[in-house]
Amino acid sequence: QVQLVESGGGLVQPGGSLRLACRASGSIFSINRMAWYRQAPGKQRELVAVIGSADSTVYGDSVLGRFTISRDNAKNTVYLQMNSLKPEDTAVYYCNVRVDWVGYWGQGTQVTVSS
Repeated sequence: QVQLVESGGGLVQPGGSLRLACRASGSIFSINRMAWYRQAPGKQRELVAVIGSADSTVYGDSVLGRFTISRDNAKNTVYLQMNSLKPEDTAVYYCNVRVDWVGYWGQGTQVTVSS
């Protein structure tokens, strides 16, 4: 069994920054793909960023140049550094980690960008 624990969400003013973290624990042989998604009220869940096992990255168009995804393999943790935040970034952010080719979801963490 694999557990994902997210942290780092909160309330921030427009233009501010937040850093999200998601740590995987449990029965882990290898972690393949790690990603962040988000879901705003009334909208579908969308991909924010993904990082592969070789540290290749892909970003959603709306966050390109503002968000950075990274991973610490020793800690089984994926991070999302979010800069220049906008009100439209307000959403619940979920991590998705593929462990031994099985995908797991975190519980979600709320990010609210508002003055």
